[in-house]
Amino acid sequence: MERQNLTVPKEFILMGITDRPELQAPFFGVFLVIYVVSVVGNLGLIILTKIDSRLQTPMYFFLTHLAFTDLGYSTAVGPKMLVSLVVDQHTISYNWCATQLSFFIMFITSEIFLLSAMAYDRYVAICNPLLYKVIMSQRLCLLLVAIPYLYSVFLSLLITIKIFILSFCEYNVIRHFYCDSLSLVPLLCSDTHEIKLLILIFSAFTLVSSLLIVLGSYLLIFVAILRMHSADGRHKAFSTCGSHLTVVVLYYGTLFFMYAQPKSKNSSDTDRMASLFYTLVIPMLNPMIYSLRNKVVKNALTRTWTLCANILLKIHCKMC
Repeated sequence: MERQNLTVPKEFILMGITDRPELQAPFFGVFLVIYVVSVVGNLGLIILTKIDSRLQTPMYFFLTHLAFTDLGYSTAVGPKMLVSLVVDQHTISYNWCATQLSFFIMFITSEIFLLSAMAYDRYVAICNPLLYKVIMSQRLCLLLVAIPYLYSVFLSLLITIKIFILSFCEYNVIRHFYCDSLSLVPLLCSDTHEIKLLILIFSAFTLVSSLLIVLGSYLLIFVAILRMHSADGRHKAFSTCGSHLTVVVLYYGTLFFMYAQPKSKNSSDTDRMASLFYTLVIPMLNPMIYSLRNKVVKNALTRTWTLCANILLKIHCKMC
């Protein structure tokens, strides 16, 4: 039976990270630093891979798009959350809520499949090193990036439109710090069977298919490593996929923790903490992981820094 008091709300109320005023200022400081580091790190990685010719390889092509998606979904959530902590205003307009939901779904879905594409790239690099440049052609790389983006745009529009064409009840409190599909569905007064089924089917397909590609790629990688007789060869192979494997474990580990934990009265708080981790912390960690564990990136950063310093020095000399 449909619930009564159907309405089109002008705004929603976000519960936010915490309802304790004394924690809002410390949380603002911590998450502002995290967000700024994330933006600088991911933008820096994108710029670095574009201007350094030694980073014009398939691996860094995918890494550029990973940094772009990290920047995308953290920006879809972060600024609004930070503003809410500063002004103590937890409302979000109806249209902005729909916009935030669509961009978040688009970027988060793209990232999941980009991690799968990067796993396949590492498989080819380790198991077929001599044919790596032939197999990972520019055309294939573009295809492996275009498909996730097209699918994520389709899924984002489908879920967002399906939710926002339905009628909401007068109760407009979202039990989260951003507009999430699972948090919006309970506010609907219309029949939610179809939208719940769509979310379940597409979420399961996205997570399972991407995870199977990652697991399959790394299973073949580990088999190839075990067959190597040289200790140096094994070490090089592990270092080749170490950064990506770390990111995969962090990302899927957080998602598994969110969805596999038993539901309890404190599960919503735990979900918010886990959501904070993968929407803000992981985008900050990814460029660090790929930079600190990667000599090629560190060398490229050093060359770029030296080049910029020399240019500034020349400009200063001319002005003097």
